[in-house]
Amino acid sequence: MTIDRPPGEAEPGTSSPRSRLVLAGAMLLLTAVFVALGTWQVQRLFWKLDLITRVEARIHAQAVPAPSRAEWTAISRERDEYRRVAATGLFRHDKTVLVQAVTERGAGFWVLTPLVLQDETTVLINRGFVPADRRDPAARAVSEIAAGPVTVTGLLRISEPGGAFLRYNDPANDRWFSRDVAAIAASKGLDNAAPYFVDADATPVPGGLPIGGLTVVQFRNSHLVYALTWYALAMMSAGGAYLVHRRRLA
Repeated sequence: MTIDRPPGEAEPGTSSPRSRLVLAGAMLLLTAVFVALGTWQVQRLFWKLDLITRVEARIHAQAVPAPSRAEWTAISRERDEYRRVAATGLFRHDKTVLVQAVTERGAGFWVLTPLVLQDETTVLINRGFVPADRRDPAARAVSEIAAGPVTVTGLLRISEPGGAFLRYNDPANDRWFSRDVAAIAASKGLDNAAPYFVDADATPVPGGLPIGGLTVVQFRNSHLVYALTWYALAMMSAGGAYLVHRRRLA
């Protein structure tokens, strides 16, 4: 027995020409979206490579004076972080804070000490790393002595507000998990504190502690992998659209 169907109606178990057309159009739309995402990742790749080049140049450049108060509002992570700077002033060891750290030398603390400059502004100096068993100032007293002004050279770093992953700074109990400049300045009553801190370089200090020069400069750069993934998905979508179109014409 033969069943007559309206023109254009597909047989049972097959898709209609209209539905195949819609499917092919959807796949072409996905192709365009994936190509756009891949192209965006390529742009991000070149931006990241340019950033890495600029940061490498900053790290190895001659030290320049640390940004003064007039420059503070213009400081940005992209333009200023890891600039090699120098600052001269008097350390306020009584205002030192310890920030928990994990380094190539193991677990311990960063020693952050305010440096009061000649214009009476303050810059937090990350003087370096001390092991957990040397956190007591008495264990490193020889390195705390400064007869007068000192000059510190190092890398400008941007404040790290809040804390670390699942660990929040606790100023009331003097427990720090990140180098949050504003919170540390408020906790220690530091006036006119710069909105950045400086990682001191590896210049040896009396007694050997703290150990400077441990800044890790590393940028995650997976943009090429992401770009190739998006372009591969675009090719798959375009291939699927072609196969659907061929079936529609068959």
